[in-house]
Amino acid sequence: MNYTGPRVKLSRRLGVPLTPKAVKVMIHKPLPPGQHGGRRRRALSDYGKQLLEKQKLKSQYNVTERQLRNYYKRAKQLKGNSGENLIALLETRLDAVVLRSGLTPTIYAARQLVRHGHIMLNGKKVDLPAYAVSVTDVVSVKEKSRGIPCVQEALQTAVVPAYIELNKAEFSGKLVKIPTRDEVPVQCDVPLVVEFYSR
Repeated sequence: MNYTGPRVKLSRRLGVPLTPKAVKVMIHKPLPPGQHGGRRRRALSDYGKQLLEKQKLKSQYNVTERQLRNYYKRAKQLKGNSGENLIALLETRLDAVVLRSGLTPTIYAARQLVRHGHIMLNGKKVDLPAYAVSVTDVVSVKEKSRGIPCVQEALQTAVVPAYIELNKAEFSGKLVKIPTRDEVPVQCDVPLVVEFYSR
């Protein structure tokens, strides 16, 4: 089951800002939440480090444990580096492409827009956040939904990575290539996630 609690609290616990609000809060409150957040903690074990990195990755893509495990199994079966493959699979999810295209401010908003039928893929409505987007596919916001405030605000401040081609006039983004790990703006030590699942 996906986490449904406060995003800022989760962000502080993981040490990764998951929303624009979390970025602001973590400047003033960089420590973990709770009355014991400021206490000095014991150094994490190897397993603890792997678990933390896995939780970071899971939260940044808003996927369940089962989904992430399945993505890892698929990544392992593909040729090349398992960590690179894992990130490429996660990054080509429909909700992730919507987020990277600058059409929403967070992965949570992207998922909601997709589920509520506001997103088109190559001109057709697709409401599955986990749908695998292919290279040259175009995601766009439905014409009737372009007035949604969070979409308007996100587009104004959109900074897209090299593997996305943004068309602000059309409220659309095109996946131009499969991204490499270096191009993806995810805060996570992916090799530790691979170690966690390959135990």
